[in-house]
Amino acid sequence: MLRRFLLSVLAAALPGPAAAQTDEDVSPYKEMKTLARAVELIRQDYVDEDKTDYEDLVYSALRGMLEELDPHSDFMDPKDFKGMQEDTRSEFGGLGVVVTRKEDRLVIVAPMEGTPGFRAGLLPGDILLEIDGQSAEQMSLRDAVDKLRGEAGTSVELAVARAGEADPLKYQLEREVIKVPSVRGAKILDGGGPRIGYVRVTQFSEPTGREFARALGELEKQGMEALVIDLRFNPGGLLGSAVEVAGEFLPGGALVAYTEGRSAAAARRYTAPGQGRRPRNYPVAVLVNGSSASGAEIVAGALKDSGRALLVGETTFGKGSVQSVVSLPDGSAVRLTTAEYFTPGRQPIHEKGVAPHVSAPMSSADEARLLALRRQDDLPAGTEREELEPVDDVPLRRAADALRGVLLHAKEGAGQPSGEG
Repeated sequence: MLRRFLLSVLAAALPGPAAAQTDEDVSPYKEMKTLARAVELIRQDYVDEDKTDYEDLVYSALRGMLEELDPHSDFMDPKDFKGMQEDTRSEFGGLGVVVTRKEDRLVIVAPMEGTPGFRAGLLPGDILLEIDGQSAEQMSLRDAVDKLRGEAGTSVELAVARAGEADPLKYQLEREVIKVPSVRGAKILDGGGPRIGYVRVTQFSEPTGREFARALGELEKQGMEALVIDLRFNPGGLLGSAVEVAGEFLPGGALVAYTEGRSAAAARRYTAPGQGRRPRNYPVAVLVNGSSASGAEIVAGALKDSGRALLVGETTFGKGSVQSVVSLPDGSAVRLTTAEYFTPGRQPIHEKGVAPHVSAPMSSADEARLLALRRQDDLPAGTEREELEPVDDVPLRRAADALRGVLLHAKEGAGQPSGEG
């Protein structure tokens, strides 16, 4: 049984005959013998016979093998694989926090605005210590996500470590169906002078492209002359929606991002939509920080490399890898990192991030206050609000000042004689 199972896994994973290796030293079958021998030793001599089922042992070996590669590759048994397929087709309960593994710790990238995790006060950079009383120190990323998700209305208890706090912080949260607007805060900034618009994209979900285009249309009706797009604390989401947002400012067919991997099949190009778009030619600035990840980095990188926007803030998170899911003959599956994203200017995103044109960092205390102010925007009308100290949003201020300078320069240039005879 074990031999048949291993051969079925190999048959699914190995390249076809044309690409097969002929060198005996790199043949996987020699190592499979070692694995099979180890499994048989466990079956024969391990003290607890209940833990020596062939399938359980091989699945454990596969989990360990995939987890050793990187935090985003993993093995799914048939039940987990079926659950993943159901999650992609339907809504699920959760906390609205994006988690990754960084330096062998489970770290919150960002809580999505309007979700239980955001309202409770979880912050980017918080380290998960416990989930429902279970230590998260050795927990895989997949297991952590599974424990954070659950039926809407059920509760989960978290313990987190936070920079500047001596003791762990405890949170009791109730899961909800995560379905919140992803485009928020559209307005014309105060300050007089040119009419500079502002819009915040908190994540990239299925309707984000439509919501974003609608917000731009409303601001343009108000006479917007330039725009600030706020991608800070945006953990990413659907690639297609990120491409749509970038495409609002790029000509049809322009390269937004591309992927490269070891195989030719991993190479893909993602281009701006070419139909039904009217040109938006006003100046644009994009705000980014260390919690801008994945799709947010693709948008920032595309607009930076095309010269279409000025980036202000801090270098982004650096999550730019592609995971492919491959089913195996017994109903299980492997999720494997197969490629990495690059910006149009051939700059890698993964583990590098996208650097801003203008560096404008904020202290962790100011970031926490900024998020606290945003949480108040989600409070129901009539709710008593905490008195919060205003935050000097330096990145936003610098972006607006830069756009005013660009508009002023353009107007001065347009008013001067051409010098032609």
